[in-house]
Parts: sequence; structure tokens; C-alpha cells
Amino acid sequence: MAAARTGLFASLPEGGREALLGVAREVSFPPGARIFEEGGRADRFWVLRTGSVTLDLHLPGHRAAATERVGAGELLGWSWLFLPRRWRLTAEADSRVRAWEFDADRVRELCAGNPALDHALLLYVARVTGARLRTARTRLLTGAR
Repeated sequence: MAAARTGLFASLPEGGREALLGVAREVSFPPGARIFEEGGRADRFWVLRTGSVTLDLHLPGHRAAATERVGAGELLGWSWLFLPRRWRLTAEADSRVRAWEFDADRVRELCAGNPALDHALLLYVARVTGARLRTARTRLLTGAR
């Protein structure tokens, strides 16, 4: 599996990309597929290879609000890392998506034996989470779609 040297993979220490891809599996989703649902068990994550996914947030009394679109090379899913390990958003494929899928338990086991990988992955997920929260806040405050 050849992996791009950008995004998550570029942030990993030497050998980290290969170690992480060693526990990955290739998956695909058709357009309109719900990849995960807000409140569901967060037990995996993805790095998109092709296609795009819209993230949305349930707003009581309103229709779901799109918060961001995730594209090729980007991380999809961060709730697997933080207790209570429940999805905070819903993800739906906008187009045919091909991705590497990672089982969260296997990745946590891998990281337990590799502190450098663990640290790099945690920092990357924290940066992504912060950026997505800022984007969601801006979209919700401005009503942008």
C-alpha cells in the first residue's frame, strides 16, 4: 500500500506510516452511505484516499447542520481516541469514497508499544479536532453551508 506523504502520514515518526498501514484495511463507501452516526460507538477511523465526506451535527428541533467536508488525504473520525468513544458528528459520503480503515483497538495497542507513534498520532488528532471545531463554530455562527 503506497501512502501519501501528507496529512497524518507525514506527521508520523520514521516507521510510523508503515506500522499504521500494517493494521489498516482498504474499504469503500458508495455516495450517500452513512459512515457513522452521531452517538454511535466510535471504534474505528479512516484516512480518505479518494472522494469526500460531509460531517453534520444534529440540532434539536432543526435539520442537521453540515459542519465540514473531509476530502482525500484527510482524517475521518477522532472520537475513537477520547472517552466515552462515541461519535460527536454524523458522516455521509458525498461521492464514492475509498479509504484506509483503522480499528481503534488495534491502533491503541500499536501505540502502547510505540510511544513516539502514540505522541505523533495524538498531536495530529488534536490539531485536526481543534481545526474542525473552529470551522464548525464559524459555520454555525454565520449560517454558512
